[in-house]
Amino acid sequence: MRYNKYGAKITEYNGIKYHSKREATYAEQLDWKVKLGEIKSWTRQIRIPLVVSKHLICTYILDFIVVANDDHKQYIEVKGFETPEFKIKWRLLQALNEDKTIEFLLVK
Repeated sequence: MRYNKYGAKITEYNGIKYHSKREATYAEQLDWKVKLGEIKSWTRQIRIPLVVSKHLICTYILDFIVVANDDHKQYIEVKGFETPEFKIKWRLLQALNEDKTIEFLLVK
């Protein structure tokens, strides 16, 4: 059994395993928002290469991308504990948003 040093417990929702109960609960909330017509769609666990000056620095795995009804995108990260590595990657992800069309949301 895998152990998470921050206390997160793998939780299954709708046949999919999430890294934490908080993430699974957020996925359920997003499903309800789709059913109610509040958002168009959402996807989970998206790999985003973080490239600076044509060099791959690292890959960021984002929890959720939400597409609003007006096609505006939100990049959502669900966190219980912010590690120093997360803080650097999160800032880099935001800095690389050159066209400033993406909204970033940190859910604690």
